[in-house]
Amino acid sequence: MTNRTFDPQQAMADARHEFGEHGGVNMSIEASTTFTVMTPDLMPEIFSGQLGPTGGCYLYGRHFNPTVFVLGRMVAAMEGAETGYGTASGLSAIAAVIMQRCGGGGKVVSSNTLYGGTWALLDEYLPKNCNVETTFVDIQDLASVENAMKNGASVLYTETLSNPTLRTADISSLAKIAHDHDAILVVDNTFTPMIISPMQHGADVVIHSATKFISGASDVIAGIICCSKSFLEELMDLHLGSLMLMGPTMDPIVAFRLSLRLPHLAARMKEHSARAMYFAKQLQEFGQVVMYSGLPEHPDYNLFTKIANKDFGYGGLFTIDMGDAERANKLMDVLQNKFKFGYMAVSLGYFETLMSCPGTSTSSEMSEEVQRQAGISPGLVRFSIGLTGGVEERCEQMKKAIKLCS
Repeated sequence: MTNRTFDPQQAMADARHEFGEHGGVNMSIEASTTFTVMTPDLMPEIFSGQLGPTGGCYLYGRHFNPTVFVLGRMVAAMEGAETGYGTASGLSAIAAVIMQRCGGGGKVVSSNTLYGGTWALLDEYLPKNCNVETTFVDIQDLASVENAMKNGASVLYTETLSNPTLRTADISSLAKIAHDHDAILVVDNTFTPMIISPMQHGADVVIHSATKFISGASDVIAGIICCSKSFLEELMDLHLGSLMLMGPTMDPIVAFRLSLRLPHLAARMKEHSARAMYFAKQLQEFGQVVMYSGLPEHPDYNLFTKIANKDFGYGGLFTIDMGDAERANKLMDVLQNKFKFGYMAVSLGYFETLMSCPGTSTSSEMSEEVQRQAGISPGLVRFSIGLTGGVEERCEQMKKAIKLCS
């Protein structure tokens, strides 16, 4: 399934052909909650699914909105998917997909290293409220994944790059395992838009928290589901569709704002990657152990290099381990409050650097034992390197801060 010739930047550019209502170079914002029909006979045809948005027929804003639909198609083109749609958050996108496939007693096999909110959804909320069981496995251990899939799971779930340990999923091998067991592979690609295209390696559904790199400004909460047309039709079914009935659709104004940022996503990802690579190399020479996919010493360097799209680098995140939470917190305090280096804040993909200690923040939903099994140490600090300031000056600030906290 590997396609090293896929160009996500060109694919998205080719799909961006929507004009505004009056010929504007940007698409219009469709703020209507409901849509009119020209003749009475069209209404039942739309409700029955005979007519839909691909034919220009819209029903109700919770079902399909033209602005949100266009944004979804643009991101889907970037991923090489048939179609896509926008949701109110990344987590709502994940929940809708899992519920659609597994609701009412289904099973999931998932990576044991995940964003904490996703972990809580799979480990606590869905079992308690929806009778959906999840088996967590080391996603790098393909034999364990294969064995876990024998329990009848209908979804295999992973992040392209694990949060926060930055391990790379072998997507093509995972896709084969999933398909051998009549399951689908769902991949959260939030950390690596443009850089890795999971559908080109066999994934069935790709999810983004568009709040992160796709937005780039930390000003909107949004999610995207990229999938086949048939699966999107399931999600929007009037009677059984998770997106239709649970109502987590994206606001059209948010969709419009995101559509203006997609054209320069490629440039931003390349710069995030270049800066993170500079930091990783400099800190490594400084004697600091760094976890970054672009370093040959990284355990998944060869895999990442093999599946990555050309010229986008290795991403904008790296981690260092300060040994314990006290030193980790001191480092972040010095960087933010002494050197004005960045912000102590969760999330990522912002134009300013964001730093957090996952064990007490974005992974805090996981117990200490689960964190240990996932490779999340108390002193781990995750950096999402921003685009502001001179990279050499910023790197020197980090070196000084590490010295002060050692």
